[in-house]
Amino acid sequence: MTRVVLVDDQAVVRAGFTVILESEGFEVVGEAANGTDAVRVARRERPDVVCMDVRMPGGDGITATRALAGPGVVDPVPVLVVSTFDLDDYVFGALEAGASGFLLKDAEPDVLVDAVRRVASGEGLVDQTLTRRVIDEFARRRSPAAPDEVASGLLTSREHDILALLCRGQSNAEIAATLYLEASTVKSHLSRIMTKTGMRDRVQLVVWAYEHGIAAPSR
Repeated sequence: MTRVVLVDDQAVVRAGFTVILESEGFEVVGEAANGTDAVRVARRERPDVVCMDVRMPGGDGITATRALAGPGVVDPVPVLVVSTFDLDDYVFGALEAGASGFLLKDAEPDVLVDAVRRVASGEGLVDQTLTRRVIDEFARRRSPAAPDEVASGLLTSREHDILALLCRGQSNAEIAATLYLEASTVKSHLSRIMTKTGMRDRVQLVVWAYEHGIAAPSR
């Protein structure tokens, strides 16, 4: 059973999410109303996913995400940021802080359920309405002038091809169709890439690719 911690300063939002998730077989093992408490509860409960709001009094969600899943965290907890706001700085801040996904609160219940499942399984995601914009803008902000040769050398030619398509926002099925592969083969390649790079999900793998100049922003 997937274990979830809910973090939002509005009790009614936490209650609504609890009903949605528990009706689909998830177990809500903790709640928090601010980022400071979120870190404490998540470290105590070690959930499979933390659903984290961004703007909260008493400790914001970005800072809490960095404490739970950011660079250098030895045993990170996967974080799905769920926010009312789709402002670029919140999305980029969440990604840079180590979030495995970003979803808008007005998403349909089945989208929330799917998002939690995907983050728990190590896939990660960004809301479909934001994906292309986020990837392009994040790339422009973060890509260095030249590729990191050491990082690039970790990957085979085929792995470079697959990672490039992932960074364009393509799904496993779309990558498979483009490269004339089976979707299961693409999934296996991505698993190996994540092992080589030390990334825990697809979202952070895209972040890694742009930060090391392996992927380039679209023109």
